[in-house]
Amino acid sequence: MKFENLLAEVNGFGRFQIRTILLLVIPRMTLPFHFLLNNFIAAIPSHHCDFSSLDDGDFFRNLSEQEKLVVSIPSQQDGSPDSCQMFAKPQYHLILNITNSSDPLRVPCKNGWWYDNTTFKSTLASQWDLVCDQKSMNRATATIFFMGVMFGAAIFGYLSDRIGRKRTLLVSYIATTLFGFASAFSYNFPMFVAMRFLTGLGISGISIVSIVLCVEWVDIKHRTYVGVLMSLDWSFSTVLLPALAYFVNDWRSLTATVTVPLLAAMMTWRWLPESARWLISTGKVDTAHFYLHQCATINHRKDFMTDLKPEVLSKVILVEDENRKYSYVDLVKTPRMRQLALLTGMVWFGVACTYYGISLNVTGFGVNIYLTQFIYGVTEVPAKAFIVFFLNKIGRRLTQVGTLVLTGLCICCNIFIPQDQVIARTSVGALGKMFAEAAFTTVFLYTTELYPTVMRQNGLGYSSFMARIGVSVSPLMMILEETWIHLPNTIFSVVAFVAGLSASFLPETRNVRLPETIEDVEQTRRRSIPTTEEKSAS
Repeated sequence: MKFENLLAEVNGFGRFQIRTILLLVIPRMTLPFHFLLNNFIAAIPSHHCDFSSLDDGDFFRNLSEQEKLVVSIPSQQDGSPDSCQMFAKPQYHLILNITNSSDPLRVPCKNGWWYDNTTFKSTLASQWDLVCDQKSMNRATATIFFMGVMFGAAIFGYLSDRIGRKRTLLVSYIATTLFGFASAFSYNFPMFVAMRFLTGLGISGISIVSIVLCVEWVDIKHRTYVGVLMSLDWSFSTVLLPALAYFVNDWRSLTATVTVPLLAAMMTWRWLPESARWLISTGKVDTAHFYLHQCATINHRKDFMTDLKPEVLSKVILVEDENRKYSYVDLVKTPRMRQLALLTGMVWFGVACTYYGISLNVTGFGVNIYLTQFIYGVTEVPAKAFIVFFLNKIGRRLTQVGTLVLTGLCICCNIFIPQDQVIARTSVGALGKMFAEAAFTTVFLYTTELYPTVMRQNGLGYSSFMARIGVSVSPLMMILEETWIHLPNTIFSVVAFVAGLSASFLPETRNVRLPETIEDVEQTRRRSIPTTEEKSAS
């Protein structure tokens, strides 16, 4: 008896599985909230020097605010006030129509800045004056957060295969909640940066463990739907975030608000099941029997589990050594695992690099930041709709290759569209973003199906680590446009094509049983496709 046969008997997609998915939607809402949070809390509002130090008497005080601005702040070529310089002393001739042949002395801002609070009540930039010479510090907060996500992927991937999916999720919930609220109440910028790094580290566990826990409880027939359904919470939360940010426009309040769902997640954690696959593969058959019995009861299949003894489960997944502890080293110990690690690493790097490359390079829609973010979220929903059809009809491999190649083609096409054709460039860019999102949805499901149960979280953790390297490299590639304006897009296209080529060498997993051990991947045991009878039973 295989584990899929067990799932067929207890119902591989019933009330138990639906309850598990709904319980995991709560924490997964926080993923796009925190991943995209920097778009709002790190926004730089319009600003200019605080010119109160130029007050030299009654004449200055009697001027209107606009006149004070004219005599105190130099104008840029477009007529807007300079953001980083002020006059050394008031230039009254600018409002008195008096000619002055000398060039007024300009100095850096002396007493800080004035910020326009029309769109944002406060941001990191206005809180700690992260503008002008300190502007790079503001931009670095996103990179530091994703560095935390990168290291968290490796840590939580390892933990999940050692202590289980459920306990690892609890650690991730607690860490993200603790450091998320600590970020909101940071009293200086270094503390905020440290807390955001640790928040990224913690939230990485939610990202990679939740999808695996769901897929391991679902039968073959419904794996595609569950994989795509789990990714829809990202799109809907992306649409929700700008509305949330619009009404909560203070960075501290917004950071705390997007962390609040994790409090509910911790309260509902006890109702989550542990992965029965993982429990059996590690020899914990009594606990596996408990959760399978719970699944059968909720799905109204209790009769089957009544006669099934825990000892029988030890023969469902044949493991050479139940006490063996797996680590990332096992990814490279055997030939096929080495090949799998190399190819999935390249695919994940390419998917993440091009996704964020497009996000950084898509021309704005000419509307405010809230509506722009809303449109970005909405464009991802069609990607989820068509990806279900292709995953079931042509399989994982061709879908992964196709979405990556189409992403690369969209980026490549933008190279040849003139800069002044904003609508055309934006449309092609948004189309590329849709294909990139489809590639991301596919790669999560595909990778989960490729790695064996004993190494699934290690494999996904390593793959996510490679993806975060791609995320970190994307902004650096954008700097290359100073060398040649089309160089970043050229590189992103090549990366997408290479990732697509790498995906073409991966094995197909559609309608194939999940591998349980490294031996299954090495094909010392044959990974069989279920028979028609087994499919219909599920």
